[in-house]
Amino acid sequence: MIMNNLDKQYQLLLQDILDTGVKKNDRTGTGTLSVFGRQIHHKMSDGFPLLTTKKMAWKSIVTELLWFLRGDTNIKFLVDNNCHIWDGDAYKNYLKWFVEISNKLNVIRDPWTKEQYIEQIKLGNVDADLSDLGPIYGFQWRNWGKDFKQIPNETGDKVYNITTTGIDQITNLINDLKTNPDSRRLMVNAWNVGDLDLMILPPCHYGFQVYTRELSLEERADIWNNTHNPAGNIYTHNQYNENEIPIRAISLMWNQRSVDTPLGLPFNIASYAILLELLGNIVNMVPDELIVNLGDTHIYLNQIDGIKEQLKREPFELPTLRINTEFWPTKSGECGVGELTDDVDFLIKEMRIDDFQIENYKSHPSIKIPLSN
Repeated sequence: MIMNNLDKQYQLLLQDILDTGVKKNDRTGTGTLSVFGRQIHHKMSDGFPLLTTKKMAWKSIVTELLWFLRGDTNIKFLVDNNCHIWDGDAYKNYLKWFVEISNKLNVIRDPWTKEQYIEQIKLGNVDADLSDLGPIYGFQWRNWGKDFKQIPNETGDKVYNITTTGIDQITNLINDLKTNPDSRRLMVNAWNVGDLDLMILPPCHYGFQVYTRELSLEERADIWNNTHNPAGNIYTHNQYNENEIPIRAISLMWNQRSVDTPLGLPFNIASYAILLELLGNIVNMVPDELIVNLGDTHIYLNQIDGIKEQLKREPFELPTLRINTEFWPTKSGECGVGELTDDVDFLIKEMRIDDFQIENYKSHPSIKIPLSN
């Protein structure tokens, strides 16, 4: 019998929404079935939490996370890497600007189609402010409090003024994990009330907290046996320390105010799982538990048929994640030799999408489910 508790929890959540969800209106005009206050809890030792009851877009998940970690808010990085999940939001921003400038100049012409707009971004023919989403996730993670206000430039157009310094929450988190791992302040927040009006979309997953604990001698022995010694001997903590066996386990919990359960949630689960694995890799801790607290958890009314199809499917075994750090910068100055550099910004910029590989992933076919935005 296949033990895949993640897909089972997810299917139970979908069924819960279908059975008990209340009908609500929403900003898109589509309508939803909605429940409130649910949770999914996954042990990372059970496998990497990538849904198997439908095929997931792995490369897009990795690309968006690296985009966040870079502190980037311009979709050019995404477009250049064939990730198009934010195209619609950016295009709406462009159309708004186009109407404003056309009225200002009293010019009648057609705007680019969405496809033309994305192609022009790829070619580098779109001004940065017309492909930027405002101070969303990555900006808040890496530049909290930095000035991101729109000001008129010499032609009268409004552009973003990014001049002040901000708080790099990701660097602070990693430094605190290294120096004060028992802290109860290992948190990153994206819900900056002062910046909400400048964002193309307020953050749905608005903050996460990290928790660490010491591994038991038996847990460290399991790690040793899986990587070095099949004989099963239990050594002392000092002996494991000498062989650089991790001392601590690391867990991550995030909060999500608005949950597009069919499309967004599976993506978010995998994204935060990568982040947990990545943090563990950087600070030499073992990924332990991944938890999400769900606020308004909904299914759009035009998604129900696809959900019913997914509920019929039996899960496969969960895959594993392999992170290749061979080309990541280290303290020694030689890639792949010794401890990773303490320069978090440099480290993140050297990470490649292909450094994150999913292995032994078997899934059912993808399901065409409408996106409401």
